[in-house]
Amino acid sequence: MSDSLSRTAYDHLWMHFTRMPDYAREPVPVIVRGEGVYVWDTTGKRYLDGLAGLFVVQAGHGRAELAEAAAAQARELGYFPLWSYAHPAAVALAERVAHYAPGDLNKVFFTTGGSEAVETAWKLAKHYHRLTGNPGKHKVISRATAYHGTTHGALSLTGLPGLRAPFEPLVPSAHKVPNTNFYRAPVHGDDPEAFGRWAADQIEERILDEGPETVAAVFLEPVQNAGGCFPPPPGYFARVREICDRHGVLLVSDEVICAFGRLGTMFGCERYGYQPDIITCAKGLTSGYSPLGAAIVSDRIAEPFYGGGGSFPHGYTFGGHPVSCAVALANLDIFEREGLTAHVREQEGAFLATLRRLEDLPIVGDVRGAGFFYGIELVKDKATKETFTAEERERVLYGFLSRALFDAGLYCRADDREDPVVQLAPPLIAGQAVFDEIEQILRGVLSEAWTRL
Repeated sequence: MSDSLSRTAYDHLWMHFTRMPDYAREPVPVIVRGEGVYVWDTTGKRYLDGLAGLFVVQAGHGRAELAEAAAAQARELGYFPLWSYAHPAAVALAERVAHYAPGDLNKVFFTTGGSEAVETAWKLAKHYHRLTGNPGKHKVISRATAYHGTTHGALSLTGLPGLRAPFEPLVPSAHKVPNTNFYRAPVHGDDPEAFGRWAADQIEERILDEGPETVAAVFLEPVQNAGGCFPPPPGYFARVREICDRHGVLLVSDEVICAFGRLGTMFGCERYGYQPDIITCAKGLTSGYSPLGAAIVSDRIAEPFYGGGGSFPHGYTFGGHPVSCAVALANLDIFEREGLTAHVREQEGAFLATLRRLEDLPIVGDVRGAGFFYGIELVKDKATKETFTAEERERVLYGFLSRALFDAGLYCRADDREDPVVQLAPPLIAGQAVFDEIEQILRGVLSEAWTRL
C-alpha cells in the first residue's frame, strides 16, 4: 500500500510549493494518521509535528470531538451560503469571534482561508475609502520578506521576490517597507527601541512619498513569519498606529498564523497592545479540521456599509461553511476548557530556553520568536553573521537539512525566504518533553549540516 500510494501521489497529485522532480526517484511521504503532537506515515513511522501541520493544528491531532462536531452539522445542514442568508453555526461563531476580538472589532466576514481573508481586507479598505469620500485611497503598504498569501492580491502584498516573479505583473499599488529583523538591523543594531522607531517611521515616509490621499491600508503581521519569525521591537506598533491615524490609513493585522493562541493570546495584536481596524485570520480557528478564515472588521469601518452605503460586493461560495463553523465552535470550546492560550504563556519561556541550548552550535546564529512560534537562523560565521551562498543553500538546506530532519522524526520547516532558517510551531498542547525531543533532533541534524558546509 505504501509504495502504491506514493507512486500514485507522484503521478496524479500536484503538491503545493513542491519540487515535483525530486520525487521521480524518491517516494512521496504519505501521512495517514495523527494523535496529539505526532503523525504517522504509511510505513508506521512516527514524526513529531513541529509545525502544527502548517501553523494550524493548535489543539493537536486526533481530536474526535471535532470530527463529531463536523458530522453532526453535516447531518443537520451540510451547506448553505451566506449570500443574503444566515445559518446558526455562522451566527454563533461570528458572535463568539467578535467577543474574543479586542475593541470594536465586531463584524466577522467569513472566508475559506488566509489568502481570501487578506483579499477581503484589501478590497474592503478600498471600498471603505470610496464610501467615505476618499476614492483615491487604494494603495497598500506591507513589509519586505513578509508572506501574505498566494492569490494575486495577497501575493502582491507578499514581499518575497522569488514567489512573485513567476506571476508578474501582479496587482498594482502594493508597496514595501523594511521589516523588523533586529538580528540584521541596518541601523540602530544595538538599540531595539530606536530600531523600532526607525522601522515604523519607514512606513510614514512611504505614505508621504506616495501621498497620504492615495494610501488605503498597512498590512502587518504581529510576528512576521517569512524570514524566520521577526517579533516587533518595543514601541513599534504603537508608533505605527499613530502614523496610520495621522494619515487616515487603515491598520490591518494579518494574523493568519498569529491568532488563536500561537503567541499566547487569542489575537496577536493583544500581545503587543495595538488596536487594528481589521484582523485577518484562518488556520488555528478550526485547528485545521475544516477550512475556514475570516476578516474581523471594526464597527467604524463597517458603519458606511451598515449605514446605507449599499452592499460589499464580495464573497465566497464556501465562506462560513456550516461544517467549518461548527468545527470552529467545538475547537474554541477546547481552547476554553483546556486553557490553551494560558498554557502557551506558561510554557513559552521553557520552549525558548530549550531552543537556545542550540546556540552553542557554530551553525546557529539567532533564535527568535514568541509564544509557540520560533525561527532559528543558520549562519556560516556567528561573529560576522555571514550567511550561506546560493550553492550552499541548495546543497545543505535543500539537499540535506529538510530531508534529514524528517528522516530523524521531526517535521518542521527549513526555509531560505531571505536567510536560512528552521521554523518551529508545534501544537499548543506541547510541553517540556516535546521541547526536549525537538532540541535533541535538531542538535544532531544541525551538527551534521555544519560538517557539510
